Amino acid sequence: MKTTSRAAAPRRLPPEERERSILDGAVALASESGLEALTVRAVAARVGVTPALVAHYRPVMESFVAEVFTAIVAAERDEVIAAYDPAVDLRANLLRLIETLLDDSRDDVAMVWVQSWALGARNEALGERVRAEMDLWHSALEDLITRAIAEDSALPVDPASRIDAASSAWMLLAMVDGMSAHSLVHWAPRDRADLARRTLAAVLDVPVAPATVTPSQLAETHR
Repeated sequence: MKTTSRAAAPRRLPPEERERSILDGAVALASESGLEALTVRAVAARVGVTPALVAHYRPVMESFVAEVFTAIVAAERDEVIAAYDPAVDLRANLLRLIETLLDDSRDDVAMVWVQSWALGARNEALGERVRAEMDLWHSALEDLITRAIAEDSALPVDPASRIDAASSAWMLLAMVDGMSAHSLVHWAPRDRADLARRTLAAVLDVPVAPATVTPSQLAETHR
């Protein structure tokens, strides 16, 4: 007698665990293939559930894409900002932060950012999250630069030449975002770390020595 095989039904999980598994699966999928890969069917296949179950927990895909974007970029921001070392001067901390963001091991997050700017033009839920996350990055950098100005005697204190922390933060973000996007199509300076040092020196109007800790070493320290 012939038997008909059936696909195994997804294991029944409490709602909180199922919801978490769907979000985690979507984050993993977007990290590998970008935000554009997020569809109900693709997420369902990744998690091993039916599309109907994904739609039950996340009925509005535009909002779900925004949620996944936030989970990815907020995790990176928390990681990078948490690496601030109070034992190191603030200029060195800024340089370390920029070099870490420009490390090519972070191209997956760069892809998520680049796609979010394009998709956010039509997905208002995503656009709102993108603006909020960019504001948080700008605030974090502005705070570090403000502290550098206040604590470092080598930085200009004359009101006529004093550094504008808000504008400096914008300049650094623009440099990081631009170089990260360019690197996705392999169009970037050979030594991105050197350009980061030169840009930071120009923004702070003081020489900036090479960092003594590389991004890979920093990752090992905080692993």
